[in-house]
Amino acid sequence: MNRPRILMADDHRIVAEGLRSLLEPDFELIEIVEDGVQMVEAAKRLSPDVILADITMPRLNGLEALKQLQRTNCRAKVIFLTMHKDATYAARALRAGASGFVLKHSASSELVKAIQESLMGRTYVTPAVAESLKERSALRPRSEAEGVSDLTPRQREVLQLFAEGRSAKEVANSLHISARTAENHKARIMKLLGLSTTADLVQYALRHQIIGPE
Repeated sequence: MNRPRILMADDHRIVAEGLRSLLEPDFELIEIVEDGVQMVEAAKRLSPDVILADITMPRLNGLEALKQLQRTNCRAKVIFLTMHKDATYAARALRAGASGFVLKHSASSELVKAIQESLMGRTYVTPAVAESLKERSALRPRSEAEGVSDLTPRQREVLQLFAEGRSAKEVANSLHISARTAENHKARIMKLLGLSTTADLVQYALRHQIIGPE
């Protein structure tokens, strides 16, 4: 009987490798990638059954990577494996279509169960976070998130890259566009979001969990 195939996306390579022994008795770990762009590319290429993804990753965060995958024919279940305990992250993950949300410190006791639940079509959320979700409602008020939702997928990519401190040239190289186009995207994003400086852009990205403090 074939074991379910797992793709892992985490820029903390030591953490990812450390989970290998936990997964391999029951699952086939087919590849480990280190950012959201690689996650999308590997998912299209390998067609995994389950993707284990961090939220905060370089180039493209896990939430945006999931949104990109949902616009393709990828049928993989996505479970976020993260250090973020805030229920806000879990709410955003579930709204984006995630099948699970597990904290890294409880992976040894919960991750296998979360994968099994996802493969049966159910959703698994770390109990402590699930309790917080019940208390505060899984849906964030529209007014807090409407700016982000008004951005195109490309604008969200550009926003993350600039917020990570990339130069216009680096953003351009990453997205295969010209530096001038990258700058134009940045200007339109800042105008749309009512931001004046790059520092404002970084703070906005942090506040809306587009990038993380890690």
